[in-house]
Amino acid sequence: MRNATPPNHRSFLRSMQVLLTVVLLIKLAGFFTWSDSVVFTQIFKTISRVGMTMAAYALYRRVLHRGAVGSFRWQHSLAPLFYGAYLLLGAASVMWSTAPGYSLLQLLMDVESFVFAYYFVKCFLLLNTFFPGSNLRLHRVLATAAWILIVGFLVGMVVAPDVFYRFTHGGEEARLGGFLMNPNELGMLCGVCVACLLPDLLRRHQSLLTVLKILPVVYALVLTGSRSSLIGLLLVALFYLWNSGNARLRLAGIAAVLLAVPVVVQTVFIKQGGVSEVMSLTGRLPFWEALLTEGLPQEPLLGFGFMRIAYTDYFQSTHTYAAQMTHNTFIQVLMNLGLVGFGLVLAQLLFTLRGFAHTPDRAQRLLFIGLFIPLLINSVTEFGIFGQTNYGILFYQFLILLVSLQVNPRLTAPERLFLQRRRPELAVA
Repeated sequence: MRNATPPNHRSFLRSMQVLLTVVLLIKLAGFFTWSDSVVFTQIFKTISRVGMTMAAYALYRRVLHRGAVGSFRWQHSLAPLFYGAYLLLGAASVMWSTAPGYSLLQLLMDVESFVFAYYFVKCFLLLNTFFPGSNLRLHRVLATAAWILIVGFLVGMVVAPDVFYRFTHGGEEARLGGFLMNPNELGMLCGVCVACLLPDLLRRHQSLLTVLKILPVVYALVLTGSRSSLIGLLLVALFYLWNSGNARLRLAGIAAVLLAVPVVVQTVFIKQGGVSEVMSLTGRLPFWEALLTEGLPQEPLLGFGFMRIAYTDYFQSTHTYAAQMTHNTFIQVLMNLGLVGFGLVLAQLLFTLRGFAHTPDRAQRLLFIGLFIPLLINSVTEFGIFGQTNYGILFYQFLILLVSLQVNPRLTAPERLFLQRRRPELAVA
């Protein structure tokens, strides 16, 4: 296929980039709580999620109408297969869930998110296959959408600090995020945004503009006070620097990180409660111990139902705080789907990593690791990739599809004829 983009497709590709960015932006915004009104929040979340899934399908149809052939095949198909098995077990758990309505709602949101990810990723696969010279990349669209949201929070903290800040530790500490979004989840979004910006920086694609984009995102991450997200950011930066191929840049970056560590530890990690708070992961360790020793033995095989961790809305123990979720995505699965669900999740994660290991495209491999690091770290201390509905689940679904879904290089005779008629400029082998 030719590398140059025909002039009649350039405007189409530009419009697709804008539309895909807007759709993802609204989709991500649907995970935030933008109002105290329950009615408004429910309406906005429904429109932004279901509506954007329909929009993703419409964009996919638009790409097909433009002359692409929607022929796909699954490679390393056990990753999506086990993810489907996980969702099916979640559906079955509604029968024994301690709150069937809540479990069903969480399940439907995860399924809807996967449908969105399916058509969204297919758009990029088709555009990059049937439109030679296309500059559309998932990481750029994701970086732009996340960057707009993050900058919106930075503007909001100046305009309405009471809304965009959350005060903790008795009001002594202010964290960016407010009650619109959990600060740790916002911190994870910052890490994902940087991970999606770094590839262009290392390829020296609009380097100055990329650096200017990264700076406010890092500032926002520090303001969230999310320790786990900051660790994820440092690991992602070190990973990309190590794979940059530039020895000077690698040494300079590592030196900068080492110099920043003492300052970061003092200003971010050691907060009220001191070292003891950090060592207990802000009380999570005793909470996890109580979940595993008191909660899990009650329903060890199949759990309490999808996204349920107790017979009541909150798990309560004598020696720990009460909570609706476990702050660890793997313990969350243990509690809501038991040992059976935990086994499914571990197998699914293993096959996703196996699919990554067999991915030949180096750029896609780097992007996978760049996204997977902040998602995995978030999964250890927050909602995570198998927890209550959040955009981390959507990002993980992107990764599953990126390593499993592929445009079929062997077209059928009718598909080949269609392509020759609609896109004669493409040389079909």
